[in-house]
Amino acid sequence: MSGSKEDDRKGSSEWREFFWNPRTHELLGRTAASWGLILLFYLIFYLCLAGMFAFTMYIMLLTLDDYKPTWQDRLATPGMMIRPKGNQLEITFSTSDTESWDGFVHNLNSFLSPYNDSYQVQTNDECTPDEYFIQEDSGEVRNNPKRSCQFNRTILEECSGVWDRFYGYDKGQPCILIKLNRVIGMLPGKDRQSPYVTCAAKREDSDKIGLLAYYPPNGTFNLMYYPYYGKKAQVNYTQPLVAVKFLNASLNTDINVECKVTSNTLAAGSDRDKFAGRVSFKLRINDK
Repeated sequence: MSGSKEDDRKGSSEWREFFWNPRTHELLGRTAASWGLILLFYLIFYLCLAGMFAFTMYIMLLTLDDYKPTWQDRLATPGMMIRPKGNQLEITFSTSDTESWDGFVHNLNSFLSPYNDSYQVQTNDECTPDEYFIQEDSGEVRNNPKRSCQFNRTILEECSGVWDRFYGYDKGQPCILIKLNRVIGMLPGKDRQSPYVTCAAKREDSDKIGLLAYYPPNGTFNLMYYPYYGKKAQVNYTQPLVAVKFLNASLNTDINVECKVTSNTLAAGSDRDKFAGRVSFKLRINDK
């Protein structure tokens, strides 16, 4: 028993001596000079690492342009999106139930507010249709901020929310807005031929979609809204839209719709993304 107590005291004494040895003045097995040297080593080591990181970041930042990306890996053919935003690209509502489409109307009103004619006249230029609005820099002198062309809300006519504040949802003739994703420097047409949007039902729903109306006429994205120079360089840019109005779509049934852009410079599809230049959504108009 006494041997066990002596062993415990001996073990405890060894641990205390390891933590602080009063004879050699060692802390955790190292003298003050040894601790000072090792801390100095790690201080210099981490300062060197931080310096190398800062230098690398500095060199990388020198290669970047504030207004134009050095490398652009987006698809050559941009994607498309629709408004209003439905649940997983589904537009479902009932003409007799105001609450079912009221959110779509609010979404469109909010989205189109920057397109109000009064705002566009104040901030953007009236450009020449069917011609690119190219604004080149003068050597090292930046031509910034760059101007933008007017896209007035009233261009969308029946789908502008000006003459029909419910965008046709109360009548079972809904409007869907389509936009191309922005790609800096993209030139989507040549020979004064603007890209245009066409919508159709999937094969199994081809007899349900009915007649369509496009605004602007022929569903074009006019060339004067291109090229896009970036958010920082072209601060007032409002991208062009195409509105599609479903005039007599079948009621109480799902209609699978696909809209795509046709252009003489943009590929119809891509090996990387088969949905480049197109968007698919489901439309369902319920009625009693």
